[in-house]
Amino acid sequence: MKAVTYSSTGSSDVLHFGERDEPHPAAGEVRVRIHVSGVNPTDWKARQGSGETELPQPQVPNQDGAGVVDEIGDGVTGIAVGDRVWVWDAAYKRPDGTAQELAVVPARQVVRLPDDVSFDVGASLGIPALTAHRALTVHENSPGELAPGALDGRTVVVAGGAGAVGHAAIQLAVWAGATVVSTVSSHEKAELARAAGAHHVVNYRDSDAAQAIGALAPRGVDIIVEVNAAANAELDVRVAAPDASIAIYADGADSPGVTIPTRPSMSKNLRFQFVLTYTTPPEVKAAAVRAVSAALADGALPVGAEHGLPITRFALADTAAAHDAVEKGLVGKALIDVA
Repeated sequence: MKAVTYSSTGSSDVLHFGERDEPHPAAGEVRVRIHVSGVNPTDWKARQGSGETELPQPQVPNQDGAGVVDEIGDGVTGIAVGDRVWVWDAAYKRPDGTAQELAVVPARQVVRLPDDVSFDVGASLGIPALTAHRALTVHENSPGELAPGALDGRTVVVAGGAGAVGHAAIQLAVWAGATVVSTVSSHEKAELARAAGAHHVVNYRDSDAAQAIGALAPRGVDIIVEVNAAANAELDVRVAAPDASIAIYADGADSPGVTIPTRPSMSKNLRFQFVLTYTTPPEVKAAAVRAVSAALADGALPVGAEHGLPITRFALADTAAAHDAVEKGLVGKALIDVA
């Protein structure tokens, strides 16, 4: 079968496109014929590592994907051959990512995809949607699992609403009933955030963001989904409501760390929550998967430029180019056509 692998960490030059033996699932595993593989920043960062390091075995990159189940291992229930599915965390502490024709993954990481939902949508979930769900549910008084009405009466700020996590956070928050304000850095990104469903968009290069958000949410913001806390911590504290949560899922480029305005944060009893979807507790991840599946069934997570997440397509042989595009800040989603 065709696959992309790397045997040492480093630049995208370490990625090799070629043949690989077909894998078969062991007990508790499922084999998926991948149709579309999604690329996230975490994929190129894992491949890059901290320098050139030889790996104990070849690694197939990419965590997210979608396709059709074609073989199941012993003891697997609830999934059948022929099911359309989306896959999450395929390559986390495992050698089998989704940049290959056939990927074997634990059964719990394979989720049915509704017949009317495209493989493009399925391959765009995983890291972005599960991260977004965690960020939206860390508030002390929020439910641990989103559903329609779960965030009624809440105001959510999504920083970087044109990114993949920001896009998913807007869609999930709107689906759950929140009023959503997104901050962006350009008019083009503002249009994408609006297309994703944000009720209000603030271009922080054109206006005083704190003043603009304060006018939209005079009692303060309940939940902030933060992509660059090093740059935005002071703004976040200014616009936050008492007892608000600030969920930080990424850091800025070359950021040395976050400086938090201590006394104002104490005065408001703010919660700073760092989020890494890979290491969330199993019950938290399971709740996120259920909620994302419910949102999918409701048609709440579409992708494409008309829905705020432009798609850039690559062939499997061009996986290195897809990694490079994401590393250079591609706006939207990089998807690899595998099948």
